[in-house]
Amino acid sequence: MTQITSDYISGLGLSSYGDKAAETEDDSLGQDEFLTLMIAQIKNQDPTNPVQNEDFVAQLAQFSTVSGIEGLNSSFEDLAQTLSQNQTLQAASLVGNRVLVPAQTAELSEGQGLTGAVNLSSSAGSAALNIYGPGGALVRTQALGSLSAGLQEFSWDGLLDDGSPAPAGAYTIEVTAQTDGATEALDTMIDAEVQSVTTDNDGGGLLLSLLGIGTVSFSDVYRIG
Repeated sequence: MTQITSDYISGLGLSSYGDKAAETEDDSLGQDEFLTLMIAQIKNQDPTNPVQNEDFVAQLAQFSTVSGIEGLNSSFEDLAQTLSQNQTLQAASLVGNRVLVPAQTAELSEGQGLTGAVNLSSSAGSAALNIYGPGGALVRTQALGSLSAGLQEFSWDGLLDDGSPAPAGAYTIEVTAQTDGATEALDTMIDAEVQSVTTDNDGGGLLLSLLGIGTVSFSDVYRIG
């Protein structure tokens, strides 16, 4: 994230307080100029790595030191609204793309399959993919073999153990692994298409509507694409 330093201000053709202490007040960085810089920074931020609260506060504190201008409280709400609107517009470009999110259950369309991943902290000697049908019965077991530490992807072709296509419905995915002689269930993530992006009126964050999964928070997205 770009810090608003004296060099950065000078590069934009503006004057910092330290550089122009002897000049008139009109030549110093005013509130309007600072807000223009801040809004430009917000509009050009990465939606997957938005402005953090501590960075935002630090820059406001820095501005107070450099310019000596107080009374920005009335502008906080406008800046926050700009940030929220800009994030929503940028996140809207995710519609139609696929994201990887923590999930165990997804809706299967007839003739389709499901893909996902697990993130292992250490290697596993043996792993298996278990698929449970809408009624909770185990309908497919698929050996995954040994897995190395890190992100490991898996896929289910949508077939049952007898080779017939699984009917449409909600299926639960479970990945188990043998580690240190014990079998444990791993936290799974499922790959899904983004259908829409909305703003959470309660928390102000972004909500993604995912095909086959439902609504998840944008902050829960592990990977895009």
